[in-house]
Amino acid sequence: MARTKDFDENEVLAKAIQLFWYKGYNGTSMQDLVDGLGISRSSLYDTYTDKHTLFVKALESYQNAGAAQIKELINHSGSAKDTVRKLLELATNDLLGDKQQKGCFMVNAEVEVAPHDAEVNKLVCKNDQQMEEAFYLVIKKGQDSGEIKNQQDARALSRFIFNTVKGMRVTAKSVTDPSVFDDIIKLTISALD
Repeated sequence: MARTKDFDENEVLAKAIQLFWYKGYNGTSMQDLVDGLGISRSSLYDTYTDKHTLFVKALESYQNAGAAQIKELINHSGSAKDTVRKLLELATNDLLGDKQQKGCFMVNAEVEVAPHDAEVNKLVCKNDQQMEEAFYLVIKKGQDSGEIKNQQDARALSRFIFNTVKGMRVTAKSVTDPSVFDDIIKLTISALD
């Protein structure tokens, strides 16, 4: 007879995201996870097998939540330029609102873990492709309607803007001045003119 879990897996996963995000994969010990998640070591192993599996599940959960947030924003935005601006502001507001200055969990994983871990690398690449595609669809729509005057390849523009987002996510680990990010957003939007 299977044992029932004495904890909410979604709640544990949310706590794991915060731990890994703050301390990194290598900086988070199994004891940190036991203490931070509030579950026993045996429950941790029974549910997630090992630290790596929990990390991957945490990263997937983070990616899925971010993708849902972006989809919601795109589906309820007005013009293409306004949508791009809101996507940039979404990234910035989340970053600047974080007192721990953790940056972006996905970018942190990309730098720390992905170069040495094929499974994490695949997740990061999937996330990057989804983000690039979101920007591409918005930019292409804006070009087709004539709102976006820049007739550079929409794919190239989406890659440029997504790379700018990644740069902002790294910068936010050390810079908290909103005017820095306002300048970056204004200049990025001007690339669409």
